[in-house]
Amino acid sequence: MEALDRQLIELLCADGRMSYTDLGKHTGLSTSAVHQRVRRLEQRGIIRGYTAVVDHEALGLPLTAFISIKPIDPSRSDDSPEALADIKEIEACHSVAGDENYILKVRVGKPSDLEALLAEIRSKANVATRTTIVLSTPYEGRPPATGSGPGA
Repeated sequence: MEALDRQLIELLCADGRMSYTDLGKHTGLSTSAVHQRVRRLEQRGIIRGYTAVVDHEALGLPLTAFISIKPIDPSRSDDSPEALADIKEIEACHSVAGDENYILKVRVGKPSDLEALLAEIRSKANVATRTTIVLSTPYEGRPPATGSGPGA
């Protein structure tokens, strides 16, 4: 991938609503050249979409937790992601190496909501859980290290 494409990705990760004109000012490209490059990045699947960054606390979801899960019966087929896919409180599901099979990132309103969510996860996926509650988040959602910035 070219350095200009990496720079465009970094700029769009920082501000997904940045105009083609502003992207051009930052990269030295014309507006039409920026438009073509961004469209190609989208077509290649490198840019998969654009999203809003929200304040979860303002939405009434101040409690973030990571829930590690592993099957109670390891001989059973592993369908945990599918079994849990409809639970809206689960923001992310990561398959991991180690003692657990998956780590779930969840957001809820209060400890009792987390307790109810844990019961639902255990019941739906027949898994054991280990929960870590987030106390604070110094940073999150950082742009990917594309190799064009400091330390590259």
